[in-house]
This record gives sequence, C-alpha cells and structure tokens, in this order.
Amino acid sequence: MIVVDSSVWISRLHDFDTPETRELDKIDDYDDIILGDIVLLEILRGARNDRNAANIRRVLGKYGVVSMLSPDLAVKAARNYRILREHGRTVSKTPDLIIGTFCIEHGYSLCSETTIICPWPSI
Repeated sequence: MIVVDSSVWISRLHDFDTPETRELDKIDDYDDIILGDIVLLEILRGARNDRNAANIRRVLGKYGVVSMLSPDLAVKAARNYRILREHGRTVSKTPDLIIGTFCIEHGYSLCSETTIICPWPSI
C-alpha cells in the first residue's frame, strides 16, 4: 500500500511531470493507493473556489479516503517528533508528522516530494 502525499497529488492535478507523478502513474491498481483525510484536506484547502474543490473531489473520488489520526497515533506521532528532534531533525509541519507516523504504523510506503515509493524508515 502506498500513501500519496498532497504535493504529488497537486502536481498530478496540474499535469506536472515529476519523478513522483511518474511513479504514481505506474501504479495500476487504485486499491494500492491510500488517500488520507489529512492529505485530502491539504489538497482541497488550495482549491480556488467551491467548483474547483468539487472537481478535485470528483477526480480523487476513485480512491477511498482513510482516517489517518487516532488518539493512539497522536501519541506515537508526538513521540516520533521528540525522537527526531533528539537526532537533530525537526519536522515543522504537523500533518507531515502524522502522515509519516501513519505510514510507519501500518507498514505503508510513502510517495512524496522527498520519498519516492520506498518504506518509511524506522525511528
């Protein structure tokens, strides 16, 4: 299973050709792609208006949306933040921390601007 981050979806929606969108295009089975609710929020917040947002939802409608945050995952994400900070890496965006922890906890791969279809490293 592959979680696709908002940056990749936004590039795909704008028909940008990037290494990440090419990897996304290689995935044949839509059921292998996970669209997280937090990712959907990030995508839709950039919509120009309600009509544009409705079009985006229509395009992404073939992918099931999954909830990415639970109380248990929130605790684990906060712990991951502290561990990363201790190692000199500060994750400045909470959604990225949630998405990364979600991938770790479920053993999913992540396709984002900085990670192309590879397992998230263990912390």
